[in-house]
Amino acid sequence: MTDSSLPCVDDLLAAAARIAPHASVTPVLQSRALDALSGARLAFKAEHLQRGGAFKFRGACNAVWALPEAVAARGVVTHSSGNHGAALALAARTRGIACHVVVPDGAVAAKLANIERHGATLWRCAPSIAAREAMCAQVEADTGATLVHPYADARVIAGQGTAALELIGSHGPFDTVVVPVGGGGLAAGTGLALQAAAPNARLVLAEPAGAADTARSLAAGALRLDFTPDTICDGLRGTLGAPNFALLHGAAEVVVVDDAATVAAMRLLWQVLKQVVEPSSAIALAAILAEPARFAGQRVGVVLSGGNVDLDALPWALA
Repeated sequence: MTDSSLPCVDDLLAAAARIAPHASVTPVLQSRALDALSGARLAFKAEHLQRGGAFKFRGACNAVWALPEAVAARGVVTHSSGNHGAALALAARTRGIACHVVVPDGAVAAKLANIERHGATLWRCAPSIAAREAMCAQVEADTGATLVHPYADARVIAGQGTAALELIGSHGPFDTVVVPVGGGGLAAGTGLALQAAAPNARLVLAEPAGAADTARSLAAGALRLDFTPDTICDGLRGTLGAPNFALLHGAAEVVVVDDAATVAAMRLLWQVLKQVVEPSSAIALAAILAEPARFAGQRVGVVLSGGNVDLDALPWALA
């Protein structure tokens, strides 16, 4: 497998073995109250309790430990609004190599603190994908570091799929699995997990209305990326990657959710499950509550993707 190839089920299984010494097996949470509210039986994979506070550690860890020794010695570089950057920094630290993270202006302070805490070098740029990629290319050229793309990297996609693989293995079978979608690493990896362990289950992606490029792309049968993201879900503002689209086209449904519904679901998860999750994670529950008929009576697996929240800027405190 290379960084630009499409991963397969064998890559997913190899990733699960590779990251096992480093990643946490996160718990699965259930709530009778949320079951009653949704009309479904929900099982929440608590990836906000993963190392680094998000599922992103899985993909980053797989990418870092898949590198040959001589390549790894030159370090790794990525661009990230926060969670992937922190995950890559932590994964690099487990291998004792350098990590460079390009961060856009306006990134969540709690997420930048995570990156710095794990020892990465931060490089700041304008808040656009083009600016991120240009800065990454410059750092890559200057340092010799290997680019680990946040979501369009086969090693990352395979690693992200291990969350759903664990969920299915411990609490399956499921009729449907729901995950958030931004760049599509978790979504595409989850699709691989369903191929491997739950071929009859549906994959439903929860996407913010202010960054609904996946819904448009899957409906059109081609990437539709010309938009300016406008959503509270900062982790879902990235555009769908080409390999991610290839894996998801014809294999996933999308529920588009507005930010108000996501904030309401986030507050509900804090109140009922007593879990600190971020908007980009809560959107998965919001999608279920927005279209209850789609999930009624089903066993539904839900990946709570992350919990790196700026506690000084909680959305309901700012309303």
